[in-house]
This record gives sequence, C-alpha cells and structure tokens, in this order.
Amino acid sequence: MALVLDDEKIFDFVVKQGNGVKGMVDSGLSKVPDRYVQPSNERINKLEAKQHVILPIDLSELRGPRRNEVVKNIVRSAETIGFFQVVNHGLQIELLEKLKDAAHQFFNQSPEEKAIYLPGVSPSPLLVKYGTSFVPEKEEALEWKDYLSMVYTNDLDALKHWPMLCKEVALEYLKTSSEVGRTILEVLISELGVTYEDWMAEAYMGTKFVNMNFYPTCPNPELTVGVGRHSDMGTITVLLQDGIGGLYVKVEEDEDSGKKGEWVEIPPIPGALVINIGDTLQILSNGRYKSAEHRVRTTSTMSRVSVPLFLIPRLAEKIGPLREVAAKDGKARYKEFLFEEYKNNFFGNAHDGKKSLDFAKITAHNDNEYVTP
Repeated sequence: MALVLDDEKIFDFVVKQGNGVKGMVDSGLSKVPDRYVQPSNERINKLEAKQHVILPIDLSELRGPRRNEVVKNIVRSAETIGFFQVVNHGLQIELLEKLKDAAHQFFNQSPEEKAIYLPGVSPSPLLVKYGTSFVPEKEEALEWKDYLSMVYTNDLDALKHWPMLCKEVALEYLKTSSEVGRTILEVLISELGVTYEDWMAEAYMGTKFVNMNFYPTCPNPELTVGVGRHSDMGTITVLLQDGIGGLYVKVEEDEDSGKKGEWVEIPPIPGALVINIGDTLQILSNGRYKSAEHRVRTTSTMSRVSVPLFLIPRLAEKIGPLREVAAKDGKARYKEFLFEEYKNNFFGNAHDGKKSLDFAKITAHNDNEYVTP
C-alpha cells in the first residue's frame, strides 16, 4: 500500500526517522507529495534544456607538447561556465565503477541500517552523516535526494568510522581525485599571474569530504528537483556522474556560444570526471573564475547516483582575493573573512543560486572598494 501522509508526517518519516526519499518511494509512492513540489520557476524542463557538449580535457597532455592548449582550455572553462570534464586523470575505470556500485549498495540497505548515521545518532557525527535534501528544516520545498557525507581527517579514522560497504573505495577515490584537484588548482593559480606554492593546496583545499548522492526514481520528475540551484562553497569539486545524466549548469559568461544565462545539461562521458569551480576560487581570483551555479533533475526510469569530492579551505583559513590579482585589477571585489564564517552562512540557508557569494562581496552598503595590501 502506498504511503499517504500529510506534510508534517512526511517530514517526520523521511527526515527525522531516516527513511529518506528512497523509503518513501519504496512504500509504493504514486505521485510527488506536496512538500516536494517546487515552484514553477525552479523546475527543470528537460525538453527545453540544451546539452553542453564539448570534448573532455585530457589531463595527461599537461605533461606533453600540447600543455599550453590544455591550460588554455581549462582557463577558458573556469572563466565562462565553471564546469569542464577531464579524462586520463589517473583514476582507474574499475575504481569508478566500484564507487558507483558501493553507493547503490549503501542506499539499498534497510532504513534501520542507514539511520545509524543520522545527525544526532551517528557515533562519529563529525566524520559521517546520512541525510536527505540540503537543509530540510529551512526549505519550503524539499529536494528529491538522499546522501551520505564522509569527512576525511586521516586514513585511520576513515577506515574506522566510514560505513563498511563503501569506506575503502571512497577513501581511494578521495586520495586519487584530490591529486586531480591539486593539478587543476596549480594551473588556475599560475594563470592568474601568481606563483603557485605547495602550501596553497593545503590552505585552500585542506578540508576534504566525499558525498554519495542518491536520487531515487521519481513519479513526477517535472515537479521537483534532485538538487536546487546552488554553487559549491569550496575551491574545487571533483564529481563522478553515472551514465543516467541530469546535471544542469547555468552559463555565466560565454559570448562565443550565445548561451549566456541559459541552463545547459552536462552529459555524462564514460570514464570522465566533472570538475567545477567553487565560490572560494571565484573569490581568490577576484571574480575572474566563475563558480558554477548548478542543479540536478530527477528521473522516472532509474535511480541515479553521483559522488562528489569537495575540496574546501580549512575553517581557520583567511579567504579573500589574492593580493597580486587585486592589485592588478585595481580593487578587490570581495572582502577577507575566515572560511568558517562562509561555511556557517552557506549551511544556514536553503539553496538559492549563488546568493551565498553576497556574504563576501564588497558593496557600497558593506564596505568601500579596496586593494589588499
């Protein structure tokens, strides 16, 4: 028998009891509950969306005669859409397939087995959290997504506390894809005219966590979203998509394609990883690189998984435009702040595009424009 509950009981069943969206779907749900119906302007029309089909960037060519061309492609993508895909990145296809399988295995467990990682229940809440949507308590319309978040401190903690079904493959993914992120950061920092130093990776990507996202099949995908409009708060995100698709990005600056301001789908490429620029890198570059506003569509045919690695600054790190960049630009467009402040602001609100960046912007109302000393 299908689950029939009012909004309050839906919230209790899905969020508080830890059944998640999957538990709701497994009950025999025949239509999207009202609590998940998005306003019409937030829905994703698959038929109207264009695909952003570009050749993936071959990272192995950074070590060859085509290095300058590869660097140019990375920089152009960071300056326009904030997303690109990479191949020959050093991660084995077998690892990526195992990672997707592990995600399905975790979410296919019983609600009771997953609920031990709920906030307030998890034996290691600072390292492992299972949940649903983004900030359910503050969202008027919930997102059609369950997730598992695993924060990295060291190998020993990960192997001790992360869930048995996925800890080893998730740890290997984190360590190898972190190197991909470091490579991209070095390219982008250097192209700003700033000398890249090893401490930058530790400062700006010193906190790492892997999420496993699960998007159950949805009876009315046109009414809801898997993830609402947002940009990532960190420096760089390395994302593994499965083959189903559903990732959409808003083109911020792209005069050549004529798609500025449009939402485009990032189609899955077998064996590729998706790289996206986060808010932190937009701030460090004084706005030259664009954090990517993106969202995720649901599907009625198959459950979908994705596995992002978030590379973010340490909480005590001071973030602001790099001095050399602000000096060259003649002004800083963002203020300096501790990253912990930005993180608290980011998670203190529901998804709302790139509005989180308002926290860091210098305007006539919050400060005068200045050049960092």
